[in-house]
Amino acid sequence: MPAAAAVPGADLPADAADTPPAAPAAGSIELERDGDTDERIARRLSDIFTNVPSLSAVTVTVNEGVVTLGGMAPDDAAVERAEAIAVGVEGVATVENGIERDLSVDVAGGIGGLGDRLQEFTRMLPLLGTALLVALLIGGFGYLLSSFSGLWRRLTPNVFLAELIASALRFVFVVFGLVVALDMIGAGALMGAVLGGAGVIGIALGFAMRDTVENYVASLMLSLRQPFRANDHVLIDAHEGRVIRLTSRATVLMTLDGNHLRIPNSTVFKAVILNYTRNPQRRFDFALGVDADDDAEAAVALGRDTLRGLPFVLDDPSAEVRIEEVGDSNVVLRFFGWVDQREADWGKARSRAIAACKVALEEAGFALPEPIYRLRFDQRTASLPFENIGEGKPRTPAPPSSPPPPRPAPAEPGDDVAPDDEVARMVEEERAAPEKGQENDLLDPARPVE
Repeated sequence: MPAAAAVPGADLPADAADTPPAAPAAGSIELERDGDTDERIARRLSDIFTNVPSLSAVTVTVNEGVVTLGGMAPDDAAVERAEAIAVGVEGVATVENGIERDLSVDVAGGIGGLGDRLQEFTRMLPLLGTALLVALLIGGFGYLLSSFSGLWRRLTPNVFLAELIASALRFVFVVFGLVVALDMIGAGALMGAVLGGAGVIGIALGFAMRDTVENYVASLMLSLRQPFRANDHVLIDAHEGRVIRLTSRATVLMTLDGNHLRIPNSTVFKAVILNYTRNPQRRFDFALGVDADDDAEAAVALGRDTLRGLPFVLDDPSAEVRIEEVGDSNVVLRFFGWVDQREADWGKARSRAIAACKVALEEAGFALPEPIYRLRFDQRTASLPFENIGEGKPRTPAPPSSPPPPRPAPAEPGDDVAPDDEVARMVEEERAAPEKGQENDLLDPARPVE
């Protein structure tokens, strides 16, 4: 009698036999050569199923090479395995799989299985303790590295970046410790599931907190680039004021009327920033109009000399006057002058320059007319609302007017133009106060300004 071919899973122990092997190829399981073919197929399959614990309750019926399977199996994998084995027997034409899944509750087996799992968990306690200890050691080493705040502050340009590196070190070492611990206890599948779930959750949180993340990254970039200093007079889009501090969330300004203004750093990073403090030399300009019948070139020369004669106007760049346009009733002149903001207040200097140029033009005989409007009345269609003096009637003389009041003496050109910025003083006082939290300021005077 020829030896029967080995069947995958037939001679394995119960726990190993539950793992489905690769299905045998059709006709690869040989039969004994004596007896009826259907009987030999049935006997061969019955012997195989008897040696497989998960298929011991399966029944076999064979008729003309058609195998009909019945009985019970513990799960769908066992049902498919039984069919695959039947197909692999020599002489089988087809298989009718009538195996049903066993849904009965085995209380004793369940309790026994729970006991086995408890025993297995007890045996794993030393390994679990070792893995936990390794994870704690790795995570503790990360916390130890992150605690060297003085080292990170010396290596990084500001406190914000030092805290960011410390937090990243803690996170990386804690995650690495968990990965090593899970790998030690053989929970590779769980580790992959945890990391995959963390990745999905991270992507979802990234979309949900997009604005927060953008603001956080903008804070980091601003702390590195240093676009302004404390107490700089800036215009950020439409927001004007003096910089109090740059925090990890917002840029705090004090407006020119003394109010606090917090602008998110994501807005500051993308905004157009105009810094009035960076260059101490600043130009002012204003316009005055002289009568159209006056000599415009003479007015330009007089205005230029007047501006250049003011003590607070810089010689380099020199003051200039240009004819801007010719209007209906006047010629508009544009005056330009430069001041040093460290010695003269820009607003006060501009105000004094306007007054001085206006007085100089008027004293030189130049008229500064207001706009003239001409009205036309058609006498054929409307009556005039006033007396028509063109018809020969005597005109009543107007009463003598009182003399015009004397012109006040103009102020000295250099009076009261010294810088006296109350807002700058309030900013310095607030930055010096310890309770204001200036230790969170990311503006570092030791770093170069962008």
